[in-house]
Amino acid sequence: MVNPDSSALNLSRAIHIKQVSCQEVMQSTLERIARLNPQSNAIVSLQEPELLMAQARERDAQLARGESMGWMHGMPQAIKDLANAQGLRTTLGSPLMKDFVASEDGLMVQRIKAAGAIVIGKTNTPEFGLGSHTFNEVFGPTRNAWDPSKTAGGSSGGAAVALAQRLLPVADGSDFMGSLRNPAGWNHVFGLRPSQGRVPMSPAQDVFIAQLATEGPMARHVADLALLLSTQAGAHPSSPLSLTGDPAVFAGSLDSDPKGQRIGWLGNLQGYLPMEDGILEVCQSALKSFSGMGCAVDEARLGMPPEQIWQAWLVWRQALVGPRIAPFLINPANRTHIKAEALWEHDQSLGLTGSQLMAASASRTRFYLSMLALFEKFDVLAIPVAQVWPFDASLRWPRSIAGHPMDTYHRWMEVVIYATFAGLPSISVPAGFGANGLPMGLALIGKPQGDMDLLKLAHAYEMANLEMINQRPPGV
Repeated sequence: MVNPDSSALNLSRAIHIKQVSCQEVMQSTLERIARLNPQSNAIVSLQEPELLMAQARERDAQLARGESMGWMHGMPQAIKDLANAQGLRTTLGSPLMKDFVASEDGLMVQRIKAAGAIVIGKTNTPEFGLGSHTFNEVFGPTRNAWDPSKTAGGSSGGAAVALAQRLLPVADGSDFMGSLRNPAGWNHVFGLRPSQGRVPMSPAQDVFIAQLATEGPMARHVADLALLLSTQAGAHPSSPLSLTGDPAVFAGSLDSDPKGQRIGWLGNLQGYLPMEDGILEVCQSALKSFSGMGCAVDEARLGMPPEQIWQAWLVWRQALVGPRIAPFLINPANRTHIKAEALWEHDQSLGLTGSQLMAASASRTRFYLSMLALFEKFDVLAIPVAQVWPFDASLRWPRSIAGHPMDTYHRWMEVVIYATFAGLPSISVPAGFGANGLPMGLALIGKPQGDMDLLKLAHAYEMANLEMINQRPPGV
C-alpha cells in the first residue's frame, strides 16, 4: 500500500526494501493524478499510462537483479515545462512552442533520470515563466491547492500544487523572481532557491552574464528538498561559474541545534513594501517558533535604499529577459501570440545601453556589499515570501496592494528580489495560514553559499512545527 503522505526519503526506502513495488507507486500516482489533476491542472503533457507502467516494471526488474540506479529509483517525476526532457514537449507555456518536442534532456533532467526517476510529464508554468501566476494559452491556469478559485503562484506553480496534492514526492522548479519560493509559500510546501552557481543550467545561450535565474528543488519536507538538491547540484564544464563543492553533502544529516542563531527580521522594510493585512502577523508568528527554539530574532534594515535596488533590478531583468523573447519576434506576426507582459519586457530592453547595465551592476555590487555587512550582525535574514495572499485566478496580476498602485506587472513581487540580486540562497518555509484559510510562506535568506546551514535551520523549524506543516489541502 502506497502512502501518499510518505516523504520521498521514506518512499525511497520502501521501494528499495521491496515494501512497495515501483509499479504500485506508479499506479497509485496515476490514480491520484486522474482524481485531482483535472481541477488543479498542475501536471501537463502526461505520458501514456502503459508507457509509464512499462518503465516501472523495468525498475522493479532492476531491483530484483540487485541493481539500483539511485535514491530516486522508480519515483515518478514531472519536469517544469521550461526544462527539456527528451521526447516530451517543452512548450514554455507559449502557443508558439506548443508543438516543440525536446530531442535531448537538459542537465538537471539528466541528473534526475540518472538517480532513477521516471519522468511522467511536465508541470505547468506561465508563458515564458514570466509572472508569479501560472496560466497560459496552451494548458490554461493551474489552481491553488488550498482554494481552486485562487492562483497557484509561479512560475513553478504546477510543481508546488503537484506536491501539495501528493501527486509527486518531490519536484524541480526554477527561480528568477521568486519562482521557487512564492508558489511554495502559497501552497504550503518548501522551495529552495540555491546559491548562485549551485545548480548549473545547461544548455544555455549565455553562461557568464545570465546568472539571476537558477533551477532548484521543492518538497514537502526539508530532508527531501536537500536530497533533490544533492542530485541537481554539482559543477559542470558547460557552466564555468558553477560551484565546485561536493553536492553529496546535502544528502547528509540535517540535525543541528539552532540555539543562538541570529535572525534578522526585514519585515516590510520599515513600511517601504506595501503588504496585505495579515501577512506580517502570520510570518511573525512563525518567527516566534524560531525564538522558542533558542534563536535571537531582531529587526534588520537593508543598508541601501530599496528603491535604488529596484531600479537596478529593473535594468538587469530587462537586459536578461528581453533577449529571451527577441527570437520569437524575428517574425513580427508572432507579437499577437505573445502575452503583453513578455512584450513589455522585450520592448523595454530595446532602449538599454551598455553604460546603463554597468551602472546597474555597480548598484548591484553596492547592494551585495551591504548584505555582507548585514551578515556580520545576523546569521539569517527573514522576510515574507509574498506581499499579497493568493489572488483570484482570473486576474493577470495585482494592480494594487493595500491601496498602493503597482507600476509594473511584477512590482507586487518586489519582496523576493533581495536574495536573487545578491546571489544568496533562500528557502520558503510554511509560515501558517491567514484568517482567509490560505497559506503563506516565510523566506529565510542565508549567507553566501550557506545552503547547508539554511537547510539545517529550516529542518529544525520543520521538526518543531510538524503538526502545522503536515496539514493537507481540502479534498487531498
